[in-house]
Amino acid sequence: MKRDFLGYEGLYPAVGWPQNAQLAVSFVLNIEEGAELALSSGDATNEASHEVRQPVSGAPDLCMESHFEFGARIGYRRIARLAADHGIALTLNACARALEATPWIARDAVARGYEVCCHGYRWEAHAGMEETHERELIRRAAGAIAGLTGRAPVGWHTKSSASVNTRRLLVEHGGFLYDSDAYNDETPFYVEVAGRPHLVLPYAFDTNDMRFFEPYAFTRGSDFADYVIDAFEWLWREGRHAPKMLSVGLHTRIIGRAARISGLEAVFGHMRAKGGVWFATREAIARHWLEHVPAPV
Repeated sequence: MKRDFLGYEGLYPAVGWPQNAQLAVSFVLNIEEGAELALSSGDATNEASHEVRQPVSGAPDLCMESHFEFGARIGYRRIARLAADHGIALTLNACARALEATPWIARDAVARGYEVCCHGYRWEAHAGMEETHERELIRRAAGAIAGLTGRAPVGWHTKSSASVNTRRLLVEHGGFLYDSDAYNDETPFYVEVAGRPHLVLPYAFDTNDMRFFEPYAFTRGSDFADYVIDAFEWLWREGRHAPKMLSVGLHTRIIGRAARISGLEAVFGHMRAKGGVWFATREAIARHWLEHVPAPV
C-alpha cells in the first residue's frame, strides 16, 4: 500500500463546522467488555492487559475478566450520566460480541442518541488476518450491531492495526460512510479504495485514556485532563484557519473508575466554558464532510 506523507500540505478545504464552531470534538467511548480474548469465551488465549499486565495461560483468567466486567457494571453508566449532564453525545466504538454480552448498553445507546460504530466482532487486531475470515467477521459484526440497535453501523474502527484488505472489504460490504483506521492527521480526508473515494476520520492514541495503562503517562485524572485540554486549546486556535477535529478516546473500564472520572469532568467543563466547539458524533462529522467537501474526481 502506498503511504501518504504529504497530506493536505497546509492547504485545507475551505469548509467550516456547524454552529460557526472553530473545532469539532469527537468523544469516542469504547465498548469492549465481553469481547476481550478469554478462554471462558472459547478463545485460544486470554487478554493479558488490564489494570496490570499478567498473562494467564492454560486456564480462565478470572482476575482479568473481573476487571473488564467493571466497565459494563459501573463505568458505562457513570460516563453516560456525566456526558448527559454536559449535553454531549458520544460515539460508541462497540465490539459486536461486547454488545451481545451487554444488550442493555445497545438499548441505552439508542435511547440517548449515541452513534454505534463497529469496533470489529472481537477486540482483536486484523493485521495479517486471512481475507475470507475477515470478510465474514465484518459481515457478522455489522449484522449483530444492526440486530441489537435497529440500525447498521456506518463507521468502522479496528483495534490496533487493520489488515491490508480491511478498507476494501468495508467498501465491498457497503453501508460504511467512514473508517477511523488512521492516526496520521487531525482533519478528515479521502483515500481511493477499489476505484472509489472513501472517507477517513483519523483517530488518536495520545488524547486517550488508554495511557493510564501503558506507558503509564497518566496517573491521576488531572493528568488526563491537562493533556487533553492542551491538545484542545492548540487545535481550537488552529481552527480559526483550518477545519480541525479532536478525537478523545475513552474506555468504560479505564476513565470510568472513581479516581479518574473527575479528569473527564474537567475536560467537559473546560470545553463547554470555552465555547466555539461542535460536539459531534463521528457519523455527524462524516456526513458534514461528505456534504461540504466533495471527494476528488
